[in-house]
Order: sequence, then C-alpha cells, then structure tokens
Amino acid sequence: MIQSVDRSIRILLALQGARRMSLSDLAAQLGLPNSTVHGILRTLAQHGMVEQEPGSVRYMLGPAVLRLSSVYLDSLEFRSRTLKWAEELARRTGHAVRAGVLLLGDVVIVYHQPRPDGSRQMPEVGFVVPAHASALGKALLAYRPDDVSRLLSNGPLRSMTGETIVDAAALGDELTAVRGTGVAAEHDEAILGESSLAAPVFDTTGTAVGAVSLVMPSSEWPPTDTLRDDLRETARNISRELGATAWPVSAQPAQPASA
Repeated sequence: MIQSVDRSIRILLALQGARRMSLSDLAAQLGLPNSTVHGILRTLAQHGMVEQEPGSVRYMLGPAVLRLSSVYLDSLEFRSRTLKWAEELARRTGHAVRAGVLLLGDVVIVYHQPRPDGSRQMPEVGFVVPAHASALGKALLAYRPDDVSRLLSNGPLRSMTGETIVDAAALGDELTAVRGTGVAAEHDEAILGESSLAAPVFDTTGTAVGAVSLVMPSSEWPPTDTLRDDLRETARNISRELGATAWPVSAQPAQPASA
C-alpha cells in the first residue's frame, strides 16, 4: 500500500461523510499530525479535489470530484443497461426504482427512476446507504461472501433505525433467505417510513455487479407477489444484457469473522 495515496483517499472519504471538516478535526479522525494533513490538503486542492470553505477554516470536497463521478456513471455498463428496464419497472409498478453498487460497506445509488405519478421527488444519485441496512445492499451481499466477511470484520454494524439488523447472525439468516428467493427486503431499516425490495444483477463472469430495487412507503408494506415477480424479471433482463447465463447465480455463504 502506498501511504500517501491511502491517506489522501481517507481524507476524501472523511469529507464525503462529514461534508465539511476543519484541519484539526481531519487530523484527529485520521490519527495524523496537522502538518501532514495540511500538506495533503494543499495537494488535493491544487487538483480541485478539495477546497476551503469561503470565510471558514473548514475544508470540503472540490468540483473535480463531481467530474470524476460523472465520468464513472457514464462508463458504468451496469447503469447504462439498467435505464430502460428501470423506467419500465417504475411504469408497471407505480413505484420509484433505484440501482446501486457496493462501495466497501455501503451501497452507492447510481441511478434513480422517480415514481411515475408526477410528484416532486429529490434526485438520489450519489446517495450512500449502509449495505446491511438496505435491500440493495443485502441483495448484493448475499452473492458476495468476501464483502460480507470484510463488513463483519470492521466492527459492530451501524444502526440507522430501531429496525436495522445489527446482529451478524441475523444478517446471515437474511442473506440465506435472499439466496433462496433472489429478492432482498428491508422495512424501515434505513429510513423510517420507507421500505424496499431489491434483486441482484450479474455480469458475464457471474459476479453480482449491482442491484435494482423498488422503493415504496412503509404504509404499503408488505409488497405483493406480483411486485416481487416484476422485480425478478427486471433483474434477469439486465443480467442477460450484461452476458449472464443464469439468474440468480449460486453463491457460497460467508464465513463468520473470527473473534
């Protein structure tokens, strides 16, 4: 591992999580001297990756991050293959549709198809949700055992609401159920009042490269079998376009992290 690169990435991730942070706060969070963090910030700022908030001592992400994210979205084949199928799924079900990919222990929303009812809705591309607290994340983790092991080795699972699964054994049971049906569910686990179903999408290598979800108010829970079937069909169609020869692909359960 190249130390300077690792430190730069840790600074960017810290700013992504906190939005704005002072030099001293960044140094304390990363466990580094102020002078070291200041030197990295100056270099990142020269490339537009961070900038100092006007009239403040706090730093925030810079505009170059947006440019990189736009290039990433444009080059992500999973996302491009999802567009037409997500629009059709939203039209057929009347619900919003999300597509997401794993980033360490989180899911990043890479596409959002709003509900087709014409109501005003906030764009969600770029939103980050803990993988264990979202249907998208569970749909992916069920078929990516190495990521489950890595997630559990990083300490206690974060609670988002009173319904969030934070017990490793309970999460393992949920992922086993996902492998049995091809569909993951979450009810008030990330945001109170919001629930969702999700199904994994596979590529030509059989890797779960992303997941697609239906999002609905918790007042409309539980979902119908028809919604589950529509979601499965959508995930199967996207996977087929990515070259997958089967849906879902079999996966071995993750081994518990050692104490």
